[in-house]
Amino acid sequence: MERLAMKELIKWKNKPRRKPLILRGARQVGKTWLIKEFGKREYAQMAYVNFERSKGLQSIFEDNFDVQRILTAIQIETGAKINASDTLIVLDEVQEAPGALTALKYFYENHPEYHVIAAGSFLGVALHRDTSFPVGKVEFCNLYPMNFSEFLMASDHSQLLDLLQKQDWALIKSFKDKYVYLLKQFYFVGGMPEVVSLYFESNDFQEVRSLQRDILTAYEFDFSKHTPNEIVPRIRMLWNSIPGQLARENKKFIYGAVRQGARAKDYELALSWLIDSGLVHKVCRVAKPGIPLKAYAENNNFKLFITDLGLLGAMVDIDSKTILEGNRIFEEFKGALTEQYVLQELLTSKVQSVYYWSAEKSTAEIDFLVQQEGEIVPIEVKAEENLRAKSLKSFCQKYNPDTALRFSMSDYRKEDWLTNVPLYAVRYYQDEKSMEL
Repeated sequence: MERLAMKELIKWKNKPRRKPLILRGARQVGKTWLIKEFGKREYAQMAYVNFERSKGLQSIFEDNFDVQRILTAIQIETGAKINASDTLIVLDEVQEAPGALTALKYFYENHPEYHVIAAGSFLGVALHRDTSFPVGKVEFCNLYPMNFSEFLMASDHSQLLDLLQKQDWALIKSFKDKYVYLLKQFYFVGGMPEVVSLYFESNDFQEVRSLQRDILTAYEFDFSKHTPNEIVPRIRMLWNSIPGQLARENKKFIYGAVRQGARAKDYELALSWLIDSGLVHKVCRVAKPGIPLKAYAENNNFKLFITDLGLLGAMVDIDSKTILEGNRIFEEFKGALTEQYVLQELLTSKVQSVYYWSAEKSTAEIDFLVQQEGEIVPIEVKAEENLRAKSLKSFCQKYNPDTALRFSMSDYRKEDWLTNVPLYAVRYYQDEKSMEL
């Protein structure tokens, strides 16, 4: 299995002014595997500490941040003889030892020669517990579930991936049926690494769905383990409402759909916890598609997506036959999986933030807006080949963007005001400015 984030870790290793790295991501997205594989490939040895298991080490960070003392304790715990030049130091599940986060500051200031990576599934949650965070002394890398490119690599279809990277649209069109079938497999399997591995080992959709349900159950246990008892029911209700919210034509999140009479203030903590843990992505509406988009974001108007489209399918129990045979999936779930898929592809690309736009006094809506190299790019998502684009055309007539994209099952084609890109090529669209999404 290959992860594209490996390139980011190698780039970090080779930086002349390297800071300790924090790898962020939801539980089960493959952080530990990636770090260990990186250590095997790039270093002579690795000193790996998991603070969930090595609870005794938590105390060494409580009141003393002497780096040499910390290194001695890690060497005793791991049995590794740490050398600055050839050893990767890994502090996993670092949220269990808040002082370890603070210690990263002293690694950077006093011993920047050491290669240190910290990782954790609930770092965002931990930072709300008055943890002293080393602002400006660390770097970040976000890890998401596997995207479609990584799925193609795992499925041993590297030649199909090469065509997408070369953007040979004529040849890509010749193999459209293969791309579409693999994409539908990806819609069911999703990108959780353990699930992807199981699928290509067993080719058994029932086993895949069973494992996805196990992951969802583990997430539910996390709700109870990591949050105060009084907000656990609200986290569960909010989490379980997301598929139904996405199934509506207007996917704007409505608190009343969580529980009748619910208000935003009742669920603020629950929503923050789900976002901080990486289980939910919040896509805010912008009132105006201006630069920077963040300045026009409305934090109270938003859509919610979960971390992985395979898990989304498991939450609503869509069976493999529905997805793989014909286009029934698009009728059954109104394109919710397709928008979830496109968002995941965007998040694993060079796009920094994703928003959406809707008109004040009409039903016009643009599924996603991204800011790229000084321009705003509107993106319309179509789950099939129905290519009516009234909202996108209206948006372009009003705001005149340089680039407008539609992702659909139709083939690549560039028109005067719009470029249609196949859904299986979301990451590999480039306009004349060589903008890779």
